[in-house]
Amino acid sequence: MGDVVNEEAYISLTDIAKYKNPDNAFIVVANWMRNHSTISFLGLWEQIHNPNFKPIEFDRFKAEFGDNAFTLTPQHNGEVKKE
Repeated sequence: MGDVVNEEAYISLTDIAKYKNPDNAFIVVANWMRNHSTISFLGLWEQIHNPNFKPIEFDRFKAEFGDNAFTLTPQHNGEVKKE
């Protein structure tokens, strides 16, 4: 499960979610992205692997997490977007 591009491995969350809910994998991914542990994991992952990571902006995400207006969604370019 996953792809290798330019010697880097990629894992598809959608492919994994299809094992849980083949017809509505997006629901599994959306629920995962609302989980507090997921937010913490993504922050740590970015801190380790992203030289352009902005910890101050990420702290704002963590502070807003749990607010009913807070939604985190994946983007096709690999970035994560807060709506």
